[in-house]
This record gives sequence, structure tokens and C-alpha cells, in this order.
Amino acid sequence: MSVEQRPEIVTLMAERGSFDPPAAFAARANATPALYDEANADFEAFWAREARERVDWETPFHTTLKWELPFAEWFVGGRLNISYNCLDRHVERGLGDKVAYHWIGEPGDTRTFTFRDLLVEVARCANALKELGVGQGDRVAIYLPMIPELPIAMLACARIGAPHTVVFGGFSAEALAGRINDAEAKVLITADGGYRRGNIVPLKQSADQAMQETPTVERCIVVRRTGHEVPMTAGRDLWWDDVVERQAAECPPVWVDSEHMLYLLYTSGTTARPKGIVHTTGGYLVGTSVTHHYIFDIKPDDVFWCAADIGWVTGHSYIVYAPLANATTGIIYEGAPDTPAWDRWWQIVEDYKVTILYTAPTAIRAFMKQGEAWPAKHDLGSLRLLGTVGEPINPEAWLWYHLNIGGERCPVVDTWWQTETGMILITPLPGITRTKPGSATFPFPGVGAAVLDSTGQPVGPGGGGYLVLTRPYPAMLRGIYKDPERYRQTYWTRFDGTYFTGDGARLDTDGYFWLLGRVDDVMNVAGHRISTIEVESALVDHPAVAESAVVGKTDPVVGQAIFAYVILKAGRQPSDELAVELREHVAKVIGPIAKPKHLMFAPDLPKTRSGKIMRRLLRDIAEGRALGDTTTLADAGVVETIRTESGREED
Repeated sequence: MSVEQRPEIVTLMAERGSFDPPAAFAARANATPALYDEANADFEAFWAREARERVDWETPFHTTLKWELPFAEWFVGGRLNISYNCLDRHVERGLGDKVAYHWIGEPGDTRTFTFRDLLVEVARCANALKELGVGQGDRVAIYLPMIPELPIAMLACARIGAPHTVVFGGFSAEALAGRINDAEAKVLITADGGYRRGNIVPLKQSADQAMQETPTVERCIVVRRTGHEVPMTAGRDLWWDDVVERQAAECPPVWVDSEHMLYLLYTSGTTARPKGIVHTTGGYLVGTSVTHHYIFDIKPDDVFWCAADIGWVTGHSYIVYAPLANATTGIIYEGAPDTPAWDRWWQIVEDYKVTILYTAPTAIRAFMKQGEAWPAKHDLGSLRLLGTVGEPINPEAWLWYHLNIGGERCPVVDTWWQTETGMILITPLPGITRTKPGSATFPFPGVGAAVLDSTGQPVGPGGGGYLVLTRPYPAMLRGIYKDPERYRQTYWTRFDGTYFTGDGARLDTDGYFWLLGRVDDVMNVAGHRISTIEVESALVDHPAVAESAVVGKTDPVVGQAIFAYVILKAGRQPSDELAVELREHVAKVIGPIAKPKHLMFAPDLPKTRSGKIMRRLLRDIAEGRALGDTTTLADAGVVETIRTESGREED
């Protein structure tokens, strides 16, 4: 059924109260209501002022925005270098001894880099790339674990004007090869391996397999991380410590046009063909650094931990580029949150006096499942702000996070954005916004967003529909690499003159935005379009449930029946009685229309290494189909476990 034929998305969930900003926080917050007033009056002037105040330009821009739908150019005529903005200018202004990164390896090893240290390492890596023939415009692929060499390599590419494409270290050789070939990368930077839950992830092995199919790769730089023996191909492969560490400690930055491509990042599209999202330099730096400053209320003494992987856009924007541009001390952690135990994160918060934590709802629900005792073992008093990213957060997880991690004193910023947007677009501003658990609240100043029905008309308060963006903004994607028509067709043809995000959303009576997940994750039950996130939130609202995932299962009567997979909290046992209780709980919280017809207790859910639930595989299991691609799963065995236990499904 096409979008045009579908009824509107039904919104069913009741709200769970609201939280005013703590008075002390609000008194010294970076953001003030005047930001909204300024941006509403003239959004181009707002971004221009921020661009001039926040970024160092080698040549000032003369035009803020050139907009020919769907193609944008921001800060036209300006020239800059993002590596200079992240490093050199801070050292020049006396911040060379400030810590840029505290790095913690999964086995317990640590490294600390000041801004001066980082500048030296970036210069050496940039010189090594130049020695290997990499110049302005050449693409470099990076396939590394969460080690300091990852941001160093990214910044080194940016320093010499070479666009990078970072490939997440959990991806297969086939996925790596496809991305390298689409980008036509000249050099690959990888490692012998990385650590994950005590095991070695064999990155060089996967890189070798990929390079059998990548004719554009001329050289491969290999970081020694695990120390295990790996084959090295003579004439192609070089150890990082052989080629990088002997380089000069200075490398002048290459000044590039504001619209020079900074990086390609490939999204997991619905087809096998890679979809390379293009982000450019000036607008991306402005958009990410401005949002980082206001949304996270960054102060000079903050210790900011974005607990994502740099292989995803969250890590690009809010581990590397924005925090460094704002001279912020950051945390990089290599390993899993449960290794060696479920309090690893809280030990890091305590040890490094983390003040801001930004993570995914999936991680929060995993911690919920383990109970409150793990965070209670540690002093989390340094925290002053919490954030969430990656998917809509259900109210129960929001409240657990607020209480058990934030001690009821920390504002929570629930953020919405995409790989394509480059920067956060819908979010509270701490110190200003009254938050509602589960709502991303309002568009960031200068950002235009709306919720439309299937005819393209705005829905009224309380209505559900399709989330669109109504005006350009600095960090927006500049297209799909080498395929402008695919860019136009994918994002700009569904609703005239607006960018269709692919997400469903609703507006409440106060104008708050509530994200409902991907439109593809909406179930058509007896003619009602019901969002999976609402049913999942109702299930997790029950005190026995730690996490849930809901999909639609083909049903001859109602079109799709709701199939719920439920993970119980530690100490709770599955039973027929509990299954009935959970169904009735959903009916009570939402309504009988949303009561799952099928409910299965599962030990875990299939997730990517970034923590996203792969509902596609759950639909395959529910329908009894052969499984699709499982190469990006963190633990492929979870799917087989669910399949073997599927006989416990409750009818």
C-alpha cells in the first residue's frame, strides 16, 4: 500500500507529565528565549551571526545562503579549514594544555591527549597521507575501532582537504568494499583489530578481504591495537608507527571553500546499493558547533561524553567535530557497556567526573533491565545534563534515566536528527524548555519542521502524520554522492517543496513534537495506522518489562496483527499469566486496538552495534520467512535463539 493510500497515523499514547528546567541551571544557561525570537525574525541572519562569531574564516563569506531547491550552498565565498578550527586556534589562544580527549580502552588501558598533543598527531598523520600521494579532493577510507587514531585520521584528512569516509568497525568486508568502491578511496586506514566484550574484532582480516575487490586502494595504513599477528602485503600495507610517527610535527592547513566536501557517510538503505551522504565543510561546522554549544549548554570546564561510535554520524558530529571546535574535553570509550560488568559506564563517569552524557535509548533500556543497583554503586554527582539520540525514547526509559542517572537534577535533552541532517534539529534547550518524557519538544532555532497528512496539509494539534523539514539549514546533506537525481527522488518528491524525513510524528496540543519512528515501522491494524514506538512504550511502562520491540504480522482479518517481543527485567520470569497481564496493560494504557495479538518473551533483541533494533529481522521471524542480511548485527546468535523459542508465542 503506498503512502498516498494509507490513512493517517493514529496517535494513542497519553502524556506522562512535564518537567521545568531547574532554576539554578536556567540562571546560567547558554540559551535564552531571544534565540528563538532572532531566528524566527530572520533565520539566515541568525545563522550568519553564529557563523561569524563561532568559526574562524581564512576568507569571510559574502553570501549566507544560496538556495535552489533541493540544493543548498551555505556561507558562499568563505574559506576555512575545519582541522584548524578544531585544534590550531585553541592552541594559539592558550588552550594547548587543555585535555581534548580522555580515551579508555576496553581492557583498561588509557591515553590522554591535550589539544597540543592532538594537533601534533594530526599533523604527522596528514604528512604521512601526503607522502602516500593523497591530495586535496582524494578520498580516504577509515575502518578503525574506537581508538584515538580514528579522530586523528579524520582530522588529518580534513587538514589536507581530502574527504574521508569512515566505515563502522562492525561492518563486514562486503560492506566495507562497497563503500570504498563507491567513494573510490585511494588509501585505507585500518587496524590489526579491536576489542569487543573481551574478544578481538579482526579488522585487518576483513580489510584484506575487502581490498581484493577495491581496485582504487593503493596503500593501506595499519594501526597496532591488539598486537596479534596479521598478514601485511608488501608494497601496499604500512604500519602506522612506521609511516606516521617519523613525520614532521607541523603541517600547514589547506584552506578550502565552504562547500568543499568534508566527508561521505553511507547509510543503510533499503537496497544493496550504497547511499553516500555528502557533508561539506563550512555549513556542517557551523551547524554542529552551534547546536553543541546551546543544546548541551557547554561550559569551559565540562567533560562531555557522547557514548556513540564515531562510525555513525552521531560520533562524527558530537564526538569529533563539534566538541573539538568548541574546545571541549571529551571521552572516547572503546568497549561495550557490559564489559567487564554493567557498571563500566558509571565507573567512567565517576573516574573522569563526566558532566554531560549523551547516549541512545537502547542503552538506557539495557541498563534498566539490569536494575538500579549498578549505577547506585557509583558517585554520579558530576553529571549536570543528560541527552538521548538515535530513536524515540519511551517515557518509562526517560524517567528511569532522569531518576537513576541524573538524580532528578539533570535536564534531559531528547534529540532528533539523521545522518542526512548532520546536526540536531528537534530538541529541548536546557534552561528554557519544559520537557515532556518521550517528546523531542521543538525545532532548534532557525530550523523549520512540520507534520503533514498524506495530502501535504499540516495536521492540527493532536494529529499524527509525516515529519518534514520546511527550510534549509547549514549542516544539511548536499546530496547523494554522484547521484543528484536519487537525492531528489529520495527526499524531495513526496511533499512539494519540503524534505520528507521518512519519520512519523505527532503534535500535541502544546505544539510539542513526538517522534513515532520510521514510517515503515507503522502498523496497519484494521485500517488504523499505529506506531510501533507507542505500543513499545506501553509495554515498557509495565514494571516487569525492560525492553520491547513490536512489528506487524500479516493477518487475514485485520491486515496486520501486532506481534510483540518482550524482554523482562532481571529477576522476572515469563509466564502465561504475565503475557495476559501485559496485553491488558497495553489495552489500558493505549486502548484495545493496540493490544498485541501475539506476544513472545525473548532473551534479547537483534541490534546493530550502534544499538538500533533490526525490526526487519523480527518481521522475518514473525512471518516465518527466511532471514535477510544479518552481517551488521552485534550478536547474530540472538536471531537464532529467538527463532528456536518462537514456539512460545502466545496466541
